[in-house]
Amino acid sequence: MTDSNTNNTAWPVEIIRSKNRKKTVSAELKNGVLCVRAPARMSNKELAPIIEKLQKRLQKKVRRSPQSDADLEEIARQLNQTYFAGGLQWQSIRYVTNQNKRFGSCTPSLGTIRISHRLATMPEWVLKYVVVHELAHLEEANHGPNFWALVNQYPLTERARGYLMAIGLEEDAIGET
Repeated sequence: MTDSNTNNTAWPVEIIRSKNRKKTVSAELKNGVLCVRAPARMSNKELAPIIEKLQKRLQKKVRRSPQSDADLEEIARQLNQTYFAGGLQWQSIRYVTNQNKRFGSCTPSLGTIRISHRLATMPEWVLKYVVVHELAHLEEANHGPNFWALVNQYPLTERARGYLMAIGLEEDAIGET
C-alpha cells in the first residue's frame, strides 16, 4: 500500500507500508521525494512526528545548493573566470529533472548545458566539478586528453570523480555529448 502526502515540508512524502516491517521506520530521498517505509499497522498520526524528525535530519545532511538557474549561471560564470580565463560562452545553463542516468550534459553546437537536479543533494564541490566538466565540453566536445587537461584544472576533480564512482554513477554519467 502506498500513501501520498504533499505538505509544507521540504519534500513530498511517499509512505510505503509493509506487513513485514514490525517496528522501524526508514526514509530515503529519491528523485526529490522522501520515501518513508513504515509498518503497515502504524497510523498516520503515529507516523507524522517521525516523518517530521526524518525530514529535519535529512535537511541538515542535504547541502544548501543553488536552487535557481540564475544561481547556477553565476557559478558557471565564476568557474569560467577561474578555470577558462572567462573565454567560454554559452546560451543557457539550467537545472533539469529528466536526467536520471547522468548528472550533466552539454550540446556544444547550441551552447546549452543541463545539470541534473539530483546534484542538490550532493556536496557543492561535486556540483562545481560537473559544471566545470560541462563547460570544458564547450571547448572540447569529446573526452580526449585535451578535454581532461581542461577539467583537471579544477583541483577537486579526482575527489569528485571518486565521489561519483562511489555512488556508481560516474562512468559515462557526466558530460555525454
